[in-house]
Amino acid sequence: MSTADLLTELLKLTPAERLQLAEDLWDSVAAKPEDLPPLTDIQRAEIDRRLEDHRRDPSSAANWDEVRARLWSRLG
Repeated sequence: MSTADLLTELLKLTPAERLQLAEDLWDSVAAKPEDLPPLTDIQRAEIDRRLEDHRRDPSSAANWDEVRARLWSRLG
């Protein structure tokens, strides 16, 4: 099956199923961070910028449970 065919089939899933699949795929990638490609200088600079923003105003952040609940509520 080609990647295009696989995508066509995956897009037949409900939004909730696709979101769950995305989470599952991400978890499988995150489980082995040593296999990820190194960050580019631009990516590293963006992470540093966001960390500095967070240090200045930690209350602006949302934890994963809040973000996930917000995403799921949009699907329900």
